Parts: sequence; structure tokens; C-alpha cells
Amino acid sequence: MASGEAAAQALPDGVHHYDNAKQVPVQLSKYWRQRHEIFSKYDEGVWMTDDAWFGVTPEPVAKKIADHVATASKDKTVMIDCFAGAGGNTIAFALSGRWNQIFAVEKDEKTLACAKHNAEVYGVSKKIFWIHGDIFQVLQTRLKAALKKAVVFGSPPWGGPTYINYGIFDVEMMHPYSMKALYGSFSATATHVVLFLPRSSDLKQIAKYARKDEKLKVTHYCMHSFSKALCVFFGQFETK
Repeated sequence: MASGEAAAQALPDGVHHYDNAKQVPVQLSKYWRQRHEIFSKYDEGVWMTDDAWFGVTPEPVAKKIADHVATASKDKTVMIDCFAGAGGNTIAFALSGRWNQIFAVEKDEKTLACAKHNAEVYGVSKKIFWIHGDIFQVLQTRLKAALKKAVVFGSPPWGGPTYINYGIFDVEMMHPYSMKALYGSFSATATHVVLFLPRSSDLKQIAKYARKDEKLKVTHYCMHSFSKALCVFFGQFETK
């Protein structure tokens, strides 16, 4: 679908495309000012729910993560984006051209509608299989057969923007899914797992999840000389 056609579609209830600052709720003003860093094609009709603004990965960061995740061992040909949100990471994975199959899972129906639409804006929607559901159930059912060849990527909810109030963030306090819950579920079904976590996450806590004789790779992703977040890589990746 051409971007002009995508922009012309009617917006579902609870989904927005804010055209000017007067339309934007006060709590979203900071994020809206960064809209072109979040989605460079925002003006071409990107859709968002109000909650999605808090969790979407800025486009330059999503692209760099996609580059790093693409260095997984060559037998990994399937990408599973566990918390697709408004599509920032999923779109970057599709644009990379690395994956034979990409599955994007999102629990919230309106947010999933945004992700699908935004992928249309970027011209990659047909490269992605969209799944509305709970990731923990989906991994045990619909995607169970794909896990052997998959990299499981998780950018989970962090419990809102309050994480910035902590000098060192307790990853077991993430809401609604703790580090223990995420790692326990994903590592039980996949050998290659990447988790996108707050920049201030407690590295000592994270290190406890390393397998025997494994040295975890942790990469910070920065914009304007400041870390936005970090990724923890479980499995064989060639990131530096």
C-alpha cells in the first residue's frame, strides 16, 4: 500500500495521528516532539495509541538493534517480536532483509492495528505475520514449531516511565513481567533470546541469568550521546 493510501485510512477508536501540538495530551508532549526520531515517516500517516508512545523504540535505535540481532547464527532464520507494540522494532527487522519469517505478537488489539498500519507506511507489512494474543500462550501453541529456528526478541513493558526515577533499576520489578518471568519462559523454548531493557537495569541481576561458562553481551543504544536503553543477548551473536 502506498503511504498516501495508508494515511487516508480511517482511524479506529483509541488510535490517533496527531498533526499539531494542540491535539497532543500534555503527558505525551515530550514524545510527540521526538516523533520524527521515533518514526521518520510520521508525517506520512503513522498511527499510535496514547500508551504506545511510551514503549516504541526510536527508529535509529531499532535499526541498530536489527543490525546486531541479524548477526545471530545462520541457522536462525525466524524472528519473533514478542511485544510488537506500534511496530518500531518489527519494521526494522523487516527492513533488514535478514529473516525468512517474521512474527509480530501483540496483546492489545488497537496497538496491533497501529503496528500493521505503520508497517504499511514503511512498505513491509506483507513481510510480517501478525498475531493478536498473549506471547506466553502463543509460544506454546502457534509458534512452538518455529522456535528451533527462531531468535526471540522481547521489548517488554517496563511499568511506565517511572523507571527513570531509579539510579539502578531492579529488573525483577518490571511490570507486568519480571526478568525472571521473561527469561524463564523464553529460554525454555529458544536458544537465542534478546531482551530490550531500561538503560539503568541492574547488570548484577542480569548476569545471574548467564548460562554456565557463558559471557553475556550487553549493548547500550544511544541517541544524542545519551543511552536510551540496553539489550541483553543470550545465545550466539557477533555483536561487539
